[in-house]
Amino acid sequence: MSNIDTILSVARERNQGWPYAGAVTPQEAWELIEADANVKLIDVRTNAERDWVGRVAIPDGQHGAVQWSTYPGGVPNPDFAPQLSAIANKQQVLLFLCRSGVRSRHAAKLATEQGFQHCFDILEGFEGDKDAAGHRKSLGGWCKAGLPWLGA
Repeated sequence: MSNIDTILSVARERNQGWPYAGAVTPQEAWELIEADANVKLIDVRTNAERDWVGRVAIPDGQHGAVQWSTYPGGVPNPDFAPQLSAIANKQQVLLFLCRSGVRSRHAAKLATEQGFQHCFDILEGFEGDKDAAGHRKSLGGWCKAGLPWLGA
């Protein structure tokens, strides 16, 4: 079994009755991206979050951005599904990323309902949960894991 198969098997085992394939840690997401050029990370944060907080720094063609909700106002993006279809195919392994791992679960669910076959949530998100002082990037997430990202 390859490293990719092992990671995806563990991700599927984490599934707790979720309506999508499973969940990966940020480190596992990075390992999948490094190992398979067909794996795609879908950043579902708002454009403002990516502009003001930062974004993943991964190879071109392996990431895309589709807002789950819009800024300002947090209104659900009514064009989420067609925008996703424009940048990903239904057979790809898709890794959904948001700030802390909530919107990405919703995105993985909707994508699965739209026929995307291999949808995974990235646990902890880009910034992770808030610490005791109310700050992010210190209790998990892509940034805390030391994975490549570009600051705002």
